[in-house]
Amino acid sequence: MGQIAERIETKLTQSFEPTELEIVDQSHLHAGHAGAPDGGESHFRVKIVSAKFEGQNRVARQRAVNAALKEELAGPVHALSIQALAPGEA
Repeated sequence: MGQIAERIETKLTQSFEPTELEIVDQSHLHAGHAGAPDGGESHFRVKIVSAKFEGQNRVARQRAVNAALKEELAGPVHALSIQALAPGEA
């Protein structure tokens, strides 16, 4: 796991105390595309399961994840695919 993926993991763990967290660097799928720097760690897919998402709709959950990762999204992360679930929804 690269440095940026580790930062994502740390921030999401601190913010949401997930029961499941999967972070996949998909940068290799976007090589040569606009916004895809050499070296990867620019495109990620995240699956997170947390009780903190209970009662929230999909948009609210994605906004919460984006807020937790605002520094990464303003810099090295070009694209982030989010699957945010409450326990029992997986």
